[in-house]
Amino acid sequence: MTPADPPRTRGRRSAGRRAAVPPARRSGARKASQPSPASPRNASAPRRRARRPLQLPLHHRLGVSLAVIALICGFSIVPTDAALAATVVGPEATTMAPGAPASGAVQHLLVDATIGAPIVDRDTLGATDSIQSLSRIGTNESWAELVLMFGGWQTTKPNVDFMLRWMRQENGPPDWWNRNNPLNNGYGSGGGAGFGSYPDLVTAAKYCAENLQRGYPAVVAGLTDGTSADVTAAAIWASPWASSHYGYGSHWSTSPVQIVTAPASAWGN
Repeated sequence: MTPADPPRTRGRRSAGRRAAVPPARRSGARKASQPSPASPRNASAPRRRARRPLQLPLHHRLGVSLAVIALICGFSIVPTDAALAATVVGPEATTMAPGAPASGAVQHLLVDATIGAPIVDRDTLGATDSIQSLSRIGTNESWAELVLMFGGWQTTKPNVDFMLRWMRQENGPPDWWNRNNPLNNGYGSGGGAGFGSYPDLVTAAKYCAENLQRGYPAVVAGLTDGTSADVTAAAIWASPWASSHYGYGSHWSTSPVQIVTAPASAWGN
């Protein structure tokens, strides 16, 4: 450094370095850092980051897609009636040879899917009336069935019709229980010629069945067969039960018999 050169201070050197930067550049940097006067909202509002869409992992996206496809397939595949009818329950049947050991062998029953359970008709089911139930009903038809029950004969319609017609010839429906002796039976009633009486209608039915079994084989045969009221009626006409023999049928009516209920006292109630 020569004596003619003026001494440089440190501060002036720093100032010179700053002066080396172009004023326009410094001004531009200063403007970039300041907010634009045309948009005052940007001065106070914080800068927001743009939201990125939610990205599921690849295996999750594959699982959801497969579940949706399976649901659509399940609702769209519906078996038809023809397909159901053609199917059978169970695998093929295994046939066992005669005498083959049963150990290890499995038998299967093939059942067609269209086969339904059979319809059971229960209207034909019935029960035999007891002495108590017949006494409670208390009609001339009940007494006819009671005689058949004591004799061991079937209560078929021909048998019941024969008994009712016979009772009508002896006493008539309006007072068929007269003296508790509907058929004017002399056996066990204590009165000859059938004019005796019984303590109740149940006792009268029992003695009537016993009297037929002990001396009227043709009538018993007709009741045992139980298929023809006329055949049994012809047997009682030919028997000694009534001295008139019912005119051998001329005094016998086959018209329907009126059903009449006897008083409870006649039944011993």
